Amino acid sequence: MDTARTAENPLPRNNSSRIYMESDFKYNPDRPVERHVVLVEPEVHWNTGNIGRTCLGAGAFLHLIKPLGFSIESRELKRAGLDYWHKVKLSVWDDFDSFQEKMAPQKDEVALFTKNAATPFWSMPSSDRLFLIFGSETKGLSQTIISLYKYATYHIPITDEIRCLNLSTTVGIALYESLRS
Repeated sequence: MDTARTAENPLPRNNSSRIYMESDFKYNPDRPVERHVVLVEPEVHWNTGNIGRTCLGAGAFLHLIKPLGFSIESRELKRAGLDYWHKVKLSVWDDFDSFQEKMAPQKDEVALFTKNAATPFWSMPSSDRLFLIFGSETKGLSQTIISLYKYATYHIPITDEIRCLNLSTTVGIALYESLRS
């Protein structure tokens, strides 16, 4: 068992757990990945700003499906995205059908997140191109959208102490897990 801290091994390791190093998550040009975060009818500007910043940090695209509960020009949205908002790879769609038609996600390229899904998020597909789809803060995803992708619904386990996680937290967990796969 290796428990010594060294320059090459700054954290102790043992056989019972794996410590992931930054090199485990580096971009691999032989396997480029394309991640798309899709927010369907988001309502809260600061969540969307935080998610935009997270997308930028992870190299992901951000898609917003109207109606939005705020203006894209909102000062609060830009404040939450800090001075990065103008760099976010952003697309705004009039409706989910327009998004679907233009982006044409394949069956193995979709992961819908809903708190009522039976499958945990760590079982989501690990395809090179992946669309992570999230509903609004108060309504979640419509049954129409869920029924289109019922084979691809996932949840992030939480205790009974809370109703749900914050949307920007959920997106961050799902996005970075999808990159780890």
